[in-house]
Amino acid sequence: MAEEYKHLGIFSDWVVAAKRIRQLYPMAPPGPETQEKVRQVLGFSFDVERPIEIRSERRWERDGLVGEEVSWSVGYGPRTHAWVLKPAGITGPLPGIVALHDHGGFKYYGKEKIADGPEDPPPVIVSHRAGAYGGRAFANALAKEGFIVLIHDTFLWGSRRFPLETMSDRERLIGEATMEHWRDESTPEEIALYNAAAASHEHLVEKYCSLLGTTLAGVVSYEDRVAVNYLLSRDDVLPERVGCVGLSGGGCRSALLQATCDRISAAVIVGMMSTYEHLLDHNVASHTWMFFPATWARYGDWPDLAACRAPSPLMVQYDLDDALFTEEGMRAAHRRIATHYRNVGHPENYVGEFYPGPHKFDLKMQESAFAWLKEHLSPQS
Repeated sequence: MAEEYKHLGIFSDWVVAAKRIRQLYPMAPPGPETQEKVRQVLGFSFDVERPIEIRSERRWERDGLVGEEVSWSVGYGPRTHAWVLKPAGITGPLPGIVALHDHGGFKYYGKEKIADGPEDPPPVIVSHRAGAYGGRAFANALAKEGFIVLIHDTFLWGSRRFPLETMSDRERLIGEATMEHWRDESTPEEIALYNAAAASHEHLVEKYCSLLGTTLAGVVSYEDRVAVNYLLSRDDVLPERVGCVGLSGGGCRSALLQATCDRISAAVIVGMMSTYEHLLDHNVASHTWMFFPATWARYGDWPDLAACRAPSPLMVQYDLDDALFTEEGMRAAHRRIATHYRNVGHPENYVGEFYPGPHKFDLKMQESAFAWLKEHLSPQS
């Protein structure tokens, strides 16, 4: 008898039928073949993936850090805006980190969710960080550890978001009808309306991706690789010592970047790891399309994608009470990644950490991730 799935109901046997066609989530070992399959599935890569028409917009010094706002074109849409943070008073080159903002159902802002610029953050950002990041701008804290940190907006967020007026009437009407579910006392009506409409709009964007032969995961990951190449172009960055880190949607981006960018020397994925099998009937509805690049399930599982460049150093942090995953799915993913690293002869290059509590990247987790990044990226390592 077929397993009963509450979100499929009378169609629960659809899962069994799909598995009769082909094996789903086969073990995809690390190596060039799996890396190439990932790139093919994502469907959005170019021979040259460098920023176009880079501009320095402004500079500042605040709270022990030197900041710079830069912008560039990725070749389509509005200019990407980014912040670069580094310790004040340092003259030599430093290891670089691409800090990746989350999804969070919060597309109005991008980089501001994890970094402080020259101005104080608005109350809605303070509230967001309180729940997700232990109340601090983790990118600034990371820069103070001796890194040059790049924080950029990616496709659909912040400076790269679709204007509300560009969305279809349907998305705007859904936004108006549901915006109260996206508000708290810190959220202005304009931002709540935008985030509500953008949630529905993501489905439309994925349809366009299908028509254009690509995926949302592929477009976002391409833009993140452009950002890496911007960081590598700076003479104050040690080019062989560049890593990435992110929570949730940022963890998804970190996994994709680790998989597709050979210049990433160490990656941290926070709160975005499970086997696909354990998502069925539990957590599909709550996740972004970035987590489900079309047809990847034919070739491998999400942990296989994250580990496809093994033995490249990888840390994954899991929240045991994360409502977005089952504990069984997280532990199964941990075992699968550990197996990949063991099979390539470097089990020590993968670290999986389990923390109590809900979906988050709190101060304790940050300190562990920062120490691990320093271990793998500092000039002495």
